[in-house]
Amino acid sequence: MAKKQTILIEKIHIPRWEELPNVDLYMDQILTFINSSLSECINFSEDEDKNKILTKTMINNYVKNNILEPPVKKKYSKTQCAKLFVICILKQVFSMNEISSLINIALESTDISHAYNSFCSLFEEAVISIFEKKEFSKVDSSNENRYLLKAVLLSCSYKIYVQNLI
Repeated sequence: MAKKQTILIEKIHIPRWEELPNVDLYMDQILTFINSSLSECINFSEDEDKNKILTKTMINNYVKNNILEPPVKKKYSKTQCAKLFVICILKQVFSMNEISSLINIALESTDISHAYNSFCSLFEEAVISIFEKKEFSKVDSSNENRYLLKAVLLSCSYKIYVQNLI
Protein backbone atom coordinates (compact mmCIF):
# COMPACT_ATOMS: atom_id res chain seq x y z
CA MET A 1 0.00 0.00 0.00
CA ALA A 2 1.42 3.37 -0.98
CA LYS A 3 1.86 5.90 1.76
CA LYS A 4 -0.08 9.14 1.68
CA GLN A 5 1.35 11.82 -0.60
CA THR A 6 3.55 13.97 1.64
CA ILE A 7 4.96 16.38 -0.88
CA LEU A 8 3.03 19.61 -1.24
CA ILE A 9 3.20 20.50 -4.91
CA GLU A 10 2.36 24.16 -4.34
CA LYS A 11 5.32 24.47 -1.92
CA ILE A 12 7.94 23.31 -4.40
CA HIS A 13 10.17 26.24 -5.17
CA ILE A 14 13.87 26.30 -5.85
CA PRO A 15 15.25 29.80 -5.27
CA ARG A 16 16.05 31.48 -8.57
CA TRP A 17 19.31 33.27 -9.27
CA GLU A 18 17.82 36.58 -8.14
CA GLU A 19 16.69 34.98 -4.86
CA LEU A 20 20.10 33.59 -3.95
CA PRO A 21 22.02 35.63 -1.39
CA ASN A 22 24.05 38.46 -2.89
CA VAL A 23 26.62 38.08 -0.13
CA ASP A 24 29.01 35.18 0.26
CA LEU A 25 27.99 32.64 2.89
CA TYR A 26 29.92 30.62 5.44
CA MET A 27 29.54 26.84 5.44
CA ASP A 28 26.84 26.73 8.15
CA GLN A 29 24.84 29.45 6.42
CA ILE A 30 24.90 27.73 3.05
CA LEU A 31 23.97 24.40 4.64
CA THR A 32 20.97 25.94 6.40
CA PHE A 33 19.84 27.80 3.29
CA ILE A 34 20.04 24.81 0.93
CA ASN A 35 18.71 22.18 3.35
CA SER A 36 15.70 24.32 4.26
CA SER A 37 15.01 25.25 0.63
CA LEU A 38 15.09 21.66 -0.63
CA SER A 39 13.47 19.89 2.31
CA GLU A 40 9.97 20.29 0.83
CA CYS A 41 10.72 18.32 -2.29
CA ILE A 42 13.54 15.86 -1.71
CA ASN A 43 13.46 14.21 1.72
CA PHE A 44 10.85 11.86 3.04
CA SER A 45 12.65 10.36 6.02
CA GLU A 46 11.33 10.97 9.51
CA ASP A 47 14.86 10.58 10.86
CA GLU A 48 16.43 14.04 11.30
CA ASP A 49 19.96 12.76 10.59
CA LYS A 50 18.90 11.04 7.37
CA ASN A 51 16.99 14.15 6.33
CA LYS A 52 20.14 16.14 5.60
CA ILE A 53 20.32 16.85 1.92
CA LEU A 54 23.68 18.55 2.24
CA THR A 55 26.40 18.24 4.89
CA LYS A 56 29.84 19.77 5.47
CA THR A 57 31.45 16.50 4.45
CA MET A 58 29.55 16.46 1.16
CA ILE A 59 30.59 20.01 0.30
CA ASN A 60 34.22 19.22 1.17
CA ASN A 61 34.07 16.15 -1.11
CA TYR A 62 32.61 18.21 -3.98
CA VAL A 63 35.47 20.68 -3.63
CA LYS A 64 38.08 17.91 -3.28
CA ASN A 65 36.75 16.23 -6.44
CA ASN A 66 36.71 19.51 -8.42
CA ILE A 67 32.93 19.53 -8.85
CA LEU A 68 32.71 22.76 -6.86
CA GLU A 69 35.24 25.58 -6.65
CA PRO A 70 36.91 25.99 -3.24
CA PRO A 71 35.51 28.70 -0.96
CA VAL A 72 37.29 32.04 -0.79
CA LYS A 73 38.15 32.99 2.79
CA LYS A 74 35.81 30.19 3.95
CA LYS A 75 32.85 31.76 2.12
CA TYR A 76 30.77 30.43 -0.75
CA SER A 77 29.62 32.66 -3.61
CA LYS A 78 26.28 32.90 -5.37
CA THR A 79 27.67 30.75 -8.19
CA GLN A 80 28.77 28.04 -5.76
CA CYS A 81 25.37 28.20 -4.06
CA ALA A 82 23.59 27.68 -7.40
CA LYS A 83 25.86 24.75 -8.24
CA LEU A 84 25.16 23.19 -4.84
CA PHE A 85 21.41 23.35 -5.48
CA VAL A 86 21.91 21.60 -8.82
CA ILE A 87 24.22 18.99 -7.28
CA CYS A 88 21.77 18.24 -4.46
CA ILE A 89 18.92 17.65 -6.89
CA LEU A 90 20.90 15.63 -9.41
CA LYS A 91 22.74 13.45 -6.89
CA GLN A 92 19.45 11.68 -6.20
CA VAL A 93 19.97 9.88 -9.52
CA PHE A 94 23.37 10.68 -11.05
CA SER A 95 27.00 10.09 -10.10
CA MET A 96 29.31 12.99 -9.29
CA ASN A 97 31.16 12.55 -12.60
CA GLU A 98 27.86 12.68 -14.49
CA ILE A 99 26.78 15.77 -12.54
CA SER A 100 30.06 17.50 -13.30
CA SER A 101 29.62 16.72 -17.01
CA LEU A 102 26.00 17.91 -16.99
CA ILE A 103 26.96 21.21 -15.34
CA ASN A 104 29.75 21.73 -17.90
CA ILE A 105 27.36 20.99 -20.79
CA ALA A 106 24.80 23.46 -19.41
CA LEU A 107 27.40 26.20 -19.10
CA GLU A 108 28.82 25.73 -22.61
CA SER A 109 26.09 27.74 -24.29
CA THR A 110 24.87 30.20 -21.66
CA ASP A 111 25.81 32.00 -18.46
CA ILE A 112 25.22 30.49 -15.04
CA SER A 113 22.27 32.69 -14.08
CA HIS A 114 20.27 31.71 -17.17
CA ALA A 115 21.26 28.02 -16.99
CA TYR A 116 20.42 27.88 -13.28
CA ASN A 117 17.04 29.61 -13.66
CA SER A 118 16.10 27.28 -16.53
CA PHE A 119 17.13 24.29 -14.43
CA CYS A 120 14.99 25.46 -11.49
CA SER A 121 11.84 26.20 -13.47
CA LEU A 122 12.04 22.99 -15.48
CA PHE A 123 12.73 20.94 -12.35
CA GLU A 124 9.65 22.35 -10.63
CA GLU A 125 7.58 21.76 -13.76
CA ALA A 126 8.86 18.18 -14.03
CA VAL A 127 8.02 17.36 -10.39
CA ILE A 128 4.55 18.87 -10.68
CA SER A 129 3.86 17.05 -13.95
CA ILE A 130 4.86 13.69 -12.44
CA PHE A 131 2.83 14.15 -9.25
CA GLU A 132 -0.21 15.47 -11.08
CA LYS A 133 0.19 12.87 -13.85
CA LYS A 134 0.27 15.55 -16.54
CA GLU A 135 2.36 16.01 -19.65
CA PHE A 136 5.73 17.64 -19.08
CA SER A 137 6.38 20.59 -21.40
CA LYS A 138 7.30 19.79 -24.91
CA VAL A 139 10.94 20.52 -25.51
CA ASP A 140 12.24 20.91 -29.03
CA SER A 141 14.23 17.73 -29.58
CA SER A 142 16.49 19.56 -32.05
CA ASN A 143 17.87 21.56 -29.11
CA GLU A 144 20.07 18.80 -27.71
CA ASN A 145 20.92 20.55 -24.42
CA ARG A 146 17.27 21.37 -23.61
CA TYR A 147 16.23 17.81 -24.46
CA LEU A 148 19.02 16.44 -22.25
CA LEU A 149 17.92 18.72 -19.39
CA LYS A 150 14.34 17.49 -19.77
CA ALA A 151 15.48 13.85 -19.58
CA VAL A 152 17.70 14.56 -16.56
CA LEU A 153 14.96 16.37 -14.65
CA LEU A 154 12.33 13.76 -15.44
CA SER A 155 14.69 11.10 -14.05
CA CYS A 156 15.07 13.06 -10.81
CA SER A 157 11.34 13.75 -10.61
CA TYR A 158 10.40 10.11 -11.04
CA LYS A 159 12.80 9.14 -8.26
CA ILE A 160 11.27 11.76 -5.94
CA TYR A 161 7.80 10.48 -6.84
CA VAL A 162 8.69 6.87 -6.08
CA GLN A 163 10.46 7.74 -2.82
CA ASN A 164 7.40 9.72 -1.77
CA LEU A 165 5.16 6.69 -2.26
CA ILE A 166 7.25 3.99 -0.58
